[in-house]
Amino acid sequence: MDTIKKSMERAAILIEALPYIRRFYDKTVVIKYGGHAMVDESLKEMFAMDVVMMKYVGINPVVVHGGGPQIGNLLKKIGKESKFVQGMRVTDEETMSVVEMVLAGSVNKEIVGLINHHGGNAVGLTGKDGNLIQAEKYFLSADKAKDTPPEIIDLGLVGKVKKLNVNLVVLLAKEGFIPVIAPIGVGDGGETYNINADIVAGEVAAALQAEKLVLLTDVKGVLDAEGQLIKTMSGDEVEKLIETGAIEGGMYPKVKSCLKALKSGTKKAHIIDGRLQHSILLEIFTDEGIGTEILL
Repeated sequence: MDTIKKSMERAAILIEALPYIRRFYDKTVVIKYGGHAMVDESLKEMFAMDVVMMKYVGINPVVVHGGGPQIGNLLKKIGKESKFVQGMRVTDEETMSVVEMVLAGSVNKEIVGLINHHGGNAVGLTGKDGNLIQAEKYFLSADKAKDTPPEIIDLGLVGKVKKLNVNLVVLLAKEGFIPVIAPIGVGDGGETYNINADIVAGEVAAALQAEKLVLLTDVKGVLDAEGQLIKTMSGDEVEKLIETGAIEGGMYPKVKSCLKALKSGTKKAHIIDGRLQHSILLEIFTDEGIGTEILL
């Protein structure tokens, strides 16, 4: 009887997923992969399996990944200190070489290898491939005294997205491949830029007019002033929380990324806890979902 009961529970799970499989069939879901889910070995395997399952049920996943901890570890090994301003990594030429080596090399290839190991057909890309991410230098501004202009901070080879050429991503998805994108952009003069992965994910979702944007984090989702999880919120509510300072630090680029995608045609954006096993499947294929859902 226990065996039959367990089998019935599995069948109920599949039936719950059916309307979501139907709804998202042949739709694009952009996933920003980062945080603890990229470090924990079991979570890495589960992430790869989740992405492969999505592809096999007819969804087109596009992965944009970070790699901050891995970059920091390599910089430490070569005796170079990591410097941050308002959560942004100061990137000189030597640091940029390390960033590119880690993101385009070891991290990107590891993700591609794991997805392929579990039955997918992943292809690794950077912004240099097919001029996917055309970038320009990003200057950070910091407020000074009242009634004075903000201070402009030069972060080095930190960039922002100027233009996306997503034709290659669309072509790969149509041919059954899973694009895995490292957030490295190329400038007009051929210079290489380090770009925040959350921002790139939002720009990619916007350009593809993805059905969903899902950002994996190391927290439950967006929290209110009392530290409680906000299950659903509108764009206006996001802006208010930014103004009051409730959203700051690493969460700021995430919610801005979500708003960018939503304003460009993405239906829903989600900020979820990547520390949970099979967090992507829990969000996409269950009635309750997890984390914070953001709508316009």
